[in-house]
Amino acid sequence: MDSGINFKRHNLRAPIIYEDILARATNKLWPIWHTKDGNLTNKGRQLEIYMGNYFGSWFDRVGLLRPEQCPDSNNVYIYANNLQRTIATAQSFITGAFPDCSIKAFYRTDMAKGKLDPIFDLVITDNSAEFKQQAITAMTEKLVHLDLAEAYKQISTILDFKNSTLCKKDKLCELVSTPNKMIISADKQPLVFGPLGLATSAVDVFDLQYYQGFATKDVAWGTINTPEQWKTLNEIKNGYHAVAFTTKIVAKNIAKPLLNYINSHFVEQNKNEKSKLLIMFGHDANIASVMSALDFAPYQLPEQYENTPIGGKLVFQRWHNKKTNKDYLKVEYIYQSVNQLRDGTPLTLNSPPKQVTLSLENCPIDESGLCNWDDFEKSIQQALR
Repeated sequence: MDSGINFKRHNLRAPIIYEDILARATNKLWPIWHTKDGNLTNKGRQLEIYMGNYFGSWFDRVGLLRPEQCPDSNNVYIYANNLQRTIATAQSFITGAFPDCSIKAFYRTDMAKGKLDPIFDLVITDNSAEFKQQAITAMTEKLVHLDLAEAYKQISTILDFKNSTLCKKDKLCELVSTPNKMIISADKQPLVFGPLGLATSAVDVFDLQYYQGFATKDVAWGTINTPEQWKTLNEIKNGYHAVAFTTKIVAKNIAKPLLNYINSHFVEQNKNEKSKLLIMFGHDANIASVMSALDFAPYQLPEQYENTPIGGKLVFQRWHNKKTNKDYLKVEYIYQSVNQLRDGTPLTLNSPPKQVTLSLENCPIDESGLCNWDDFEKSIQQALR
């Protein structure tokens, strides 16, 4: 392996609680977390150290780094979004992958309070009325093709939605029949407002409770008992991401800053003499939008319910064949399974995380998972148009 980019979702965080809407969605009491909303939990730090342990050994195995030396900026550059959960994930990964080395993660410290690094920020940059209408139409069409009736039924039962404040006072009692509203505004994230957004927030809390290791009776108040239930409920969250972040016209717009960065530091790496390995720490929607913009083929992640799971890594690898003097791309999704997250399983080469080889629609892979580098360059240039 000659160079690579690891794009990572932060590891286990506390829920981002939208207190008003979730409190009004059920009369049940939400369990208390002892970590600030949205911050990486102590368990999330440990899980990422384990992931770092694995990757430190993996970098050695594929010959990207020299195992007997601490890497320097010519070899490794680590870049995190300027939020606590991404910074802390990066620091934890460094602890696991490069112990006793003086590597630091870069993140923006010059941003105004509440302002995200624009490389990672998932905001609409096209303010035209034409773009807005096209985006809303495309998002609405994608939502129409989602069959979430059973998932809505289950979440309504778990929340006891019929007895909630939203039902009794606001007259919102039916998730299936209540329409969603697509919101596209310049300098803001795309949103789906309505039952899908509400249900996604609730499922996200349940997932995080389970990963954190809450007692079964406290995870969704003890109402989720089978893998089938988890799969059905996560169709809601996967559906939200599909509509808001992978609708093609939206994905190409919000992913463009990140794609430009990847193009500069990976595709054009040899010309610009960048680090051999770039490791970035962002969010699930970053991964989802980049994959959509680059036309990744549909994929499944065994032993996971989320399409872009907590702590998952999208790993781009550049390989060179000396015999043919040609470069190739390989992309893998490396992630912790549901059980590895809940059980806090240490990761090693002998006890690895889960791994799935991915492909791009316009960059067909061979039996080794490799596609022609020239085809990948064309794909990324197409995504940036």
